[in-house]
Amino acid sequence: QVQLVESGGGLVQAGGSLRLSCAASGRSSGSYDMGWFRQAPGKEREFVAVITWSGSQTRYADSVKGRFTISRDNAKNTVYLQMNSLKFEDTAVYYCAARRRGGIVTSGEGYEYWGQGTQVTVSS
Repeated sequence: QVQLVESGGGLVQAGGSLRLSCAASGRSSGSYDMGWFRQAPGKEREFVAVITWSGSQTRYADSVKGRFTISRDNAKNTVYLQMNSLKFEDTAVYYCAARRRGGIVTSGEGYEYWGQGTQVTVSS
């Protein structure tokens, strides 16, 4: 069982930066791939980024590529999402998710554990 808690969201002006964190607990064994997803009002949940358990592979949605960076520190059981050059269109609730290691998966249906989300609001 894995518990995930996101933090770091808030209000930021367009062009600014935020760093989201997702702290995982409850794992005594096993390795997990970690992903970030987001959901804006009136829209479906969408994939943002994923990182494999070792950090050796990452993948990003085209909409955030070059602006966002996903990373992890397994010693701290934490995954991060550094968001730069934020746009109004990035406004959403951001969720982190975990799945047993297996490789890059961009569908939310492939993730078993989810955090409660953190709000990111970008003002224009």
